[in-house]
Amino acid sequence: MALVKIKDGESFEGAFRKFKKSCEKAGILSEIKKREHFEKPSVSDKKKSIAARKRANKKTRRSWGE
Repeated sequence: MALVKIKDGESFEGAFRKFKKSCEKAGILSEIKKREHFEKPSVSDKKKSIAARKRANKKTRRSWGE
């Protein structure tokens, strides 16, 4: 849950900016987008494996130049 403590004299725009940043850090928006449409388990597994492959490739590319 995203909480923002407002200081005395703080503008609404500043408080709203802090709230949006805390929501982004908590991953609330990405979670909403993920739950917006149902995804079959096979599709989500495939996406996970593709992401894992991308991470592995990125890791090998980084270590290649060292």
